[in-house]
Amino acid sequence: MDANLQLMLYVIPVLVGLFMILPVGRTLFASLSETIPSLGTERGRVFSGLILTCLAGMAVSFQTLWISSKISEGGNFCASNSILSCDDVIGNVEYNTDPFFGIPWGGIGAVVFGILLYLVYSSSKEPNANWASSYLKYGTYITFAGFFVIVLLVFYEFQMEKICQYCTTAHVANIAAFIGFFRLMRLNQSKDWNTV
Repeated sequence: MDANLQLMLYVIPVLVGLFMILPVGRTLFASLSETIPSLGTERGRVFSGLILTCLAGMAVSFQTLWISSKISEGGNFCASNSILSCDDVIGNVEYNTDPFFGIPWGGIGAVVFGILLYLVYSSSKEPNANWASSYLKYGTYITFAGFFVIVLLVFYEFQMEKICQYCTTAHVANIAAFIGFFRLMRLNQSKDWNTV
């Protein structure tokens, strides 16, 4: 399968999740609320979009980890002569690992999105538990910290004069997750949290 076509398996869920998270999702997904009742409430829709976004973010992070392993074995995945080349970015040993522990960024992203998925999924199952508001705050803080990593990785791409489309998808997933956690955190602090 073509690498850019395969990328759509991650881009589409991230974008659908983002639209569910945003206020415009109320209008876009209103027709599905009869089939999927949780989409009929603001809280349910944002939780659903956030779960989808975190799942897609984790999947694309695993994909980038797999690409780095494939490249280290001498293979290639999405090499091209254009500015879009995930092989050139992910295959760059100097930039593909974090500067402190030497762990590939894809592995770090997969773990972080896994933690975020745990935080949002468990909060969606017990939205009125005492710890749910803390979990939403933790998710907001973690995704906000991800902005600093995104800036660093975009700086690396600028240095290489290449763009990794898989990495960019993970970055967008982090931004969407931040919006989702922030909206849920704010909603949790309001009287509308339990509005049906």
